[in-house]
Amino acid sequence: MRNLIFILSVLVISSAVVAAPKSHKGDNPLKKKDGAVPKAIYFMNNEEAENSVIALKVGEDGMLSEGSCTLTGRKGASGIDGNTSMPAGPDALFSQSAVTVRGNWMVAVNPDSNTMTLFSIDTKDPTKLTMIGQPVDTMGDFPVTAAISCKNKIACVGNSGAQAGIACFSMHNRQGLKPLSESPIVFPLNQTTPPVGPFNTVSHVFFNQDETMLFTTVKGDPIRNTTGFLSVLPVQKAGIGTQDIRSSPPGTQVLFGSTIIPDSNNILATDAAFGTATISTNGTPAIVHKTTIKNQSATCWAALSPMTKTAFVTDVGRNNLVEVDPGSGEVLQNTPLMNENPGYVDLLVGGKFVYALSPGSTDGSRKAHVAVVDVSVRPAKAVQNFQPEGAGRSSMGMAAWM
Repeated sequence: MRNLIFILSVLVISSAVVAAPKSHKGDNPLKKKDGAVPKAIYFMNNEEAENSVIALKVGEDGMLSEGSCTLTGRKGASGIDGNTSMPAGPDALFSQSAVTVRGNWMVAVNPDSNTMTLFSIDTKDPTKLTMIGQPVDTMGDFPVTAAISCKNKIACVGNSGAQAGIACFSMHNRQGLKPLSESPIVFPLNQTTPPVGPFNTVSHVFFNQDETMLFTTVKGDPIRNTTGFLSVLPVQKAGIGTQDIRSSPPGTQVLFGSTIIPDSNNILATDAAFGTATISTNGTPAIVHKTTIKNQSATCWAALSPMTKTAFVTDVGRNNLVEVDPGSGEVLQNTPLMNENPGYVDLLVGGKFVYALSPGSTDGSRKAHVAVVDVSVRPAKAVQNFQPEGAGRSSMGMAAWM
């Protein structure tokens, strides 16, 4: 990640399924009430000895407290920092959404084991998770990101290692995950396992609003003058397409985390080379608005607020929260959070709060925290900085049960 920060600083300067668990209202987070506060939030510790999902309780006031730690049944891992040739961290997986929740389903990736685990969430106590079936082989190497479609009852995963690409699975409430195809969609990234990053790795898999398409963002490599790409794969209840369509929207280089913009064909994607881009996916993907974030080190994660209708993005090297208007590309605020966190990876929005994961510092001198930020006021105000038990510099992902 330090290599990414250095290079990007130079660039900026120079340039058939059985019934699922009973669902509750709001399977699609974009359809939730604007003011809804999560009942629980989740991320994974991604430890090599044994991977676990950490669930934190969320009070009615939006504040966090300890919840549970549930084993995924397999192992976590870190990618290799391209600058130091050492295990990466923070930003151990170079990705967004290593843990994903939709309805009462949850999936979490297990990078060292090349598997993905499916859980059900207890509606009476959402910190109680139950593994469904056994972790399933992701049909590739080093899974880093996952997505769920409740509409189609499928889960998809992005692999970022030597055999990189995407694979999808049907979700069953007793049997767990079952492959939808014998062969994955392959990305020829010429990577290793674990991958050397953050450049030239898979970033984020996610569904569009009506869950008819699966998007995947893949980073380019400015050192080798290669651009990343956006993969679009058609999805339907009968299964997924056999071939994706890939394009590199002009002006993008290091596509990372994204969020869909409701009631449009647009997404807001972060690009660690400059900031964010609002990209139209109607026809050939193209940038509608390009936003340069001043003094960034690597803007990589994004979440949209249904309440403010704006996007919030984080940077692993900056203790700031940036708000962007996806409709105009304007930076609305770039707020220092006034705590000792070195920066942030995955984040989510629930009601008037942003929850952002800071895995801590590379040398371990700063422990992992989750910052809670009230974005209903200007400037945004940090109201809690919670230190969860069991979290560390390899922790990744951020998801919520509403």
